[in-house]
Amino acid sequence: MNYRNRAISFLKKPHNVILVSLAVILLYLTVVPMLTIVMDTFTVHQAELMRVKGARVGDFTLYHWAKVLFSSASKKIFYEPFLNTMLVAFGTCFIAILLGGTVAWLVTRTNMRFKGVISTLFIFPYIMPSWTLAMAWLNFFKNSLVGGAPGFFTAITGIQTPNWFAYGPFPIVVVLGLHYAPFAYILIGGILRNMDANLEEAALILKASRGKIMRKITIPIVLPAMLSTFLLVFSSAMSAFAVPAFLGTSVRFQVLTTQMFRTLNGLNPGYGYIIALIMILIGVLILGINQKIIGTRRSFTTITGKSSNIAYLNLRGFRSIISVLLLLFIALVCIVPLFSFALESFIMEPGNYSLRNFTTLFWVGSGDPTIANGEPGVLRNSSIFHGLWNSVRLSVIVAFIAGSVGILAGYAIVKRRNSRLSLLVNNLAFFPYLMPSMAFGAIYLSMFAVKRGFIPPLYGTFALLVLVGAVKYLPFASRASVGAMHQLSNEIEEAGTIQGIGWGKRMLRIIIPIQKASFLSGYLLPFISCMRELSLFILLVTPSSRILTTMLFQYNEKGWNQYANAINLLIVLFVVISNLVVNRVTGASIDKGIGGQ
Repeated sequence: MNYRNRAISFLKKPHNVILVSLAVILLYLTVVPMLTIVMDTFTVHQAELMRVKGARVGDFTLYHWAKVLFSSASKKIFYEPFLNTMLVAFGTCFIAILLGGTVAWLVTRTNMRFKGVISTLFIFPYIMPSWTLAMAWLNFFKNSLVGGAPGFFTAITGIQTPNWFAYGPFPIVVVLGLHYAPFAYILIGGILRNMDANLEEAALILKASRGKIMRKITIPIVLPAMLSTFLLVFSSAMSAFAVPAFLGTSVRFQVLTTQMFRTLNGLNPGYGYIIALIMILIGVLILGINQKIIGTRRSFTTITGKSSNIAYLNLRGFRSIISVLLLLFIALVCIVPLFSFALESFIMEPGNYSLRNFTTLFWVGSGDPTIANGEPGVLRNSSIFHGLWNSVRLSVIVAFIAGSVGILAGYAIVKRRNSRLSLLVNNLAFFPYLMPSMAFGAIYLSMFAVKRGFIPPLYGTFALLVLVGAVKYLPFASRASVGAMHQLSNEIEEAGTIQGIGWGKRMLRIIIPIQKASFLSGYLLPFISCMRELSLFILLVTPSSRILTTMLFQYNEKGWNQYANAINLLIVLFVVISNLVVNRVTGASIDKGIGGQ
């Protein structure tokens, strides 16, 4: 009877009901899919019956593991893509940290000009989809040896770009490095800006040189942030799909994500599930190391004060030169790609940039039977409008679900902070962040391709896209809500309770209005992320459920470059405008954490 009373008392508190409900739901949506994908690596699939002789669908087998890891074909199936992935990930980290860290130091520690403009513009490559720069690279540097028609660079200069420069690991590393450099800039710049300037001032008084101050003080202080940046960029680069697909496929440069896409869409789904599982384990390991580094850093923090008198390095005669060159470089990375998309979408014959070759066919034309199977222009194309409607509809629904569940999760986690149930839900809500997007999509493809209890098969349905998107972006909303709830005193809600105000009204009239900016970002960030997502949905869409990003990928694969560039331009403009709206509505801006003077 005592246990019954305690259970009733426990469940009378709304935050306990929320925690129990979320624990059950998230266990089913995170842990069970992991178990499902493990089982699928040992299961015979329909497409593999010709290879696994004498087997039936659903039989237990070690065929996939033996073939992927221990056969003569293992080099092509797994080890070569794995080594390529490591090469791309390490190269991306080097460029991202070098470029992002340098810009962060120039903005926070020198008297460089245009700091505010540079700080705002430098984050644009991170706001835009990663494949934006990949398509821009192809527009400029593709050659006639592989790409058919030459790019803008060859058309203007007459110089044929070599294959290693136009395709493969080099451009993939450069593009991903530029995409994640703002990420390094944000993390490293935040540490530099908040660093106690008294340390540097004391070193200057003791006649230490600027170089020695950099080596002995600045770098050791930002080293934990650099290590954290390295691990997070490494994890992101390892799970990248779109950039290697755009820049590597034509020269058969395979990484784990592109190999997974090939196997899951081909006759070897078991291979793909093994690759997905290995990528998930690597991702969890990397994020675990990152959390340990952050935790260790907290334990040896010795900076207890902050001086407002930051001694900026005087760049002297190089001040204007460095400022202008950096501004031009950022403009080149941010603005020129958009120009290339617009230019390529108006070119009738690829590689010919004369005025006679310009046309509006690919925007407003009714279609030419000799071009792209008579596909109408983008602004007259019902398929593209259907994809746009699916994208917007998917993003709105995903944002609503992820944002609403995130608010409830944040509220309940903080109300029961440090309890086992709270920690369990907190970790389960964060778990999807640890998994590469394509691997996460593969998990749900594996789990919901067949009937699960009362849940019918979801493959090919819009509901599956909503489900996988809501779970994948839940960490964004839950992190924002947990941070917002930590800032609220319990006394605020207790005052409403004393007045006899019910829990629902307290949430709607007190808690949400006070922290509406943080809660709203928990809705808007998933919306923007979902609008530009490709890797998460590429395995799950069908003709009826396709979205704009997957249509872009398919058009590019078919060689319909003008349509692909036009769609790309629409997506980028939509994402950038949405981000500006987010900043305007919420008052939040990524660059404000470190921005210039």
